[in-house]
Amino acid sequence: MENKKLKILIVDDDVELCQMYVEIFQNANFEVISARDGLEGLDLATKEIPDVIFTGIVMPRMDGFSMIESLKKTVMTSSIPIVISSHMGREEDKIRAESLGVKDFIVRDTTRPIEVVERINSLFAQAGGEYELEFNPYALDAQKLAKELNFQASYLCLDCSEKLALKLKLTNPKDRVFEASFVCPKCGLVVK
Repeated sequence: MENKKLKILIVDDDVELCQMYVEIFQNANFEVISARDGLEGLDLATKEIPDVIFTGIVMPRMDGFSMIESLKKTVMTSSIPIVISSHMGREEDKIRAESLGVKDFIVRDTTRPIEVVERINSLFAQAGGEYELEFNPYALDAQKLAKELNFQASYLCLDCSEKLALKLKLTNPKDRVFEASFVCPKCGLVVK
């Protein structure tokens, strides 16, 4: 079954910037809708109910903050995650964004567009995802790690002699933080 595309609403009065992000998010497999100011963004958000909104702050007719305040007052749109794109990165804007429950505050000139996509994608990664990876006991710093952890240099399970796997648990998707342990894929022994 194919994953449903995430729908993003991009709200910005900078036509070139908006068009660039439309293309970038389409290439990243998002369904993209866009608006030129907060009033149009508010209207589209209410009609389309996007999965996420990426908005500028300073715009004609209605700025980004006024749009966010209006979205938060309506049950249908109050829980849509919002990410702000700021060209100034002012501290008072960050504080106001935080007080409105904005999920991320991106400063345009210091953030590459691909990183913007990664940061927005990370809002939808689920904490608690677990992964087992094959581990090479003789590559890079594996032997140094074995020594520091008082492991056998071969990284074999003490119960069944199967090669241990590296188990990762995603604990913070936004910052890509994992908890790691070694586990036996055969008998399930977790090496502590």
